[in-house]
Amino acid sequence: MTVREDIKILLVKENTTLTAVAQKLSEKLNKNITIDSLSQKLRKGSMKYDEVKLIAEILGYKIQFEKK
Repeated sequence: MTVREDIKILLVKENTTLTAVAQKLSEKLNKNITIDSLSQKLRKGSMKYDEVKLIAEILGYKIQFEKK
């Protein structure tokens, strides 16, 4: 599963949109995050770990590593 798929699943579970997440990211980071730039990063798979972690936090989740 890709980060894009994981985030889309979380968006559905939390009944929210990527637009709402982009808006909250903009507020938290104090810079303009557009839906297009966010969507493009997800599509290209070029999103940084810190960005994914922040999105998870916004959606009410935390990233946790588990040993196999």
